[in-house]
Amino acid sequence: MADETRETPSPLERLIAQIEDEMRMTADYTGVDGLSERTLAALRKVPREDFVPPEERRLAFGNHPLPIGHAQTISQPYIVALMTELLALTPDSRVLEIGTGSGYQTAILAELAGEVYSMEVIRELADSARERLAAMGYTNVHVRHADGHAGWPQAAPFDAIIVTAAATDIPPALIEQLKPDGRLVIPVGPPWYTQYLQLIRRDEDGGIDGQNLLPVAFVPMRSQVP
Repeated sequence: MADETRETPSPLERLIAQIEDEMRMTADYTGVDGLSERTLAALRKVPREDFVPPEERRLAFGNHPLPIGHAQTISQPYIVALMTELLALTPDSRVLEIGTGSGYQTAILAELAGEVYSMEVIRELADSARERLAAMGYTNVHVRHADGHAGWPQAAPFDAIIVTAAATDIPPALIEQLKPDGRLVIPVGPPWYTQYLQLIRRDEDGGIDGQNLLPVAFVPMRSQVP
């Protein structure tokens, strides 16, 4: 007889279970077979439904991207979790994020790192994300409306850099602003064609090592600042 006292998992817990299943299925490609307790805690704490338009809230616990306006998306939760885990953040990390979007990935980073510097090329998204994150109490986040290709030299160097839009080539400024032993996670490839999530490491001597992890589909990294 089935245990009728067993509680039905919440939509969030079902989503986290799906993310962990996908982590295990892609581990041969990514080298990540599970999430740290810190990343799991951040995923449980940050309400994804608060970072999507009202008409999309009912879909916020699906393991897929969602539109946020301006031809942009909030990334699939599995991808958010994977990219976050690859950064290997500590409470003292200084992180640069290129592509604030609605601020969901930014909030996840803010739960794990000491300081987060986030850049968004679309002014309306930058302004709304800044207000949203401040209202949620994040005091360690700095949002700038600017072209992310140049990075944020005034705040460099960074322990980790994450790019949430696909670049045709890795911007040299981002490599330059990465600390020795730092990590850069970025999707690379032409718009609307095959792109690969790449993990770039900078060793203590300044040398660069990069690897393709798995195919992905991101909106293109934009240069203009409207």
